[in-house]
Amino acid sequence: MPLDFNAIFAEILRSIEPDRGCGKVADYIPALAAIDRMKFGMCVSLENGDTHCVGDAEERFSIQSISKVFTLSMVLRKVGDDLWKRVGREPSGSPFNSIVQLEMERGIPRNPLINAGAIVVTDHLVSDFGPAAMIDELLNRLRMLAGDPSIAVDEDVASSEASVGARNRALANFMQSFGNLHNPVEETLAAYFSHCAISMNCRQLARAALFLAFNGRDPISGKQMVTGEACRRINAVMMSCGHYDNSGDFTYRIGLPGKSGVGGGILVVSPGHGSIAVWSPGLNKAGTSHVGSLALETLVRLTGWSVFV
Repeated sequence: MPLDFNAIFAEILRSIEPDRGCGKVADYIPALAAIDRMKFGMCVSLENGDTHCVGDAEERFSIQSISKVFTLSMVLRKVGDDLWKRVGREPSGSPFNSIVQLEMERGIPRNPLINAGAIVVTDHLVSDFGPAAMIDELLNRLRMLAGDPSIAVDEDVASSEASVGARNRALANFMQSFGNLHNPVEETLAAYFSHCAISMNCRQLARAALFLAFNGRDPISGKQMVTGEACRRINAVMMSCGHYDNSGDFTYRIGLPGKSGVGGGILVVSPGHGSIAVWSPGLNKAGTSHVGSLALETLVRLTGWSVFV
């Protein structure tokens, strides 16, 4: 029997209402500091191309670290398992911008979804494309997958991130000192700040990630975006590492591969069913949307989509 998403969304809205506006916006990035914490949007994208949305699902937001899922898919397509020579695939248990583990592990980031690991992934792609061409390639993939040529980098957010990017510069320089950054720091970081500043809405984001729910193949276009093996690996890393030091709790409560961003978005994949994007700007202490997590917990309860069912 098809799921009644109108009823599901109505229950989600009831369940999150007491928490609407809770959490803290990412005010350390000036361009994100003034976002309304009361905003909430959600969209589910299904194999047949149907999308079901509620709330502010058409309003664009800065996807921030969610972009790391797409750059990871690009680099695995390019270099495959060679990536794991430069970055690990273990949960960090530390904040997303921690430098402590890098020193202990001689410049090898724990996984590709923390900032240091994503900078290494970006460095791989900069070596292949160059900074500007890498961003063009990423945008072209997102536009094709989402069926929307208007997806773009928010240059104000990118500039804002660059202006307060001292910690990311420290991470990049530290990795370069161990030989784990192959391009000039500022070239790699320019590309990194740009892909984190891509602006999308929930509908576009859920649609763009649909290939991750179907073994690397976009079910609408039929295009194989990554191999089935790479898709399983991406989902595994998302499950264990997608929410930094909140990853274990997210897996416990929601039970699906996901990736959060400090812009308030969360992307979640339900293998064999579809992909889900939710946006609510108020963050918990680990940098994951507070209300977004609650909404996903209710969605999983009502659909039974947890991988552990």
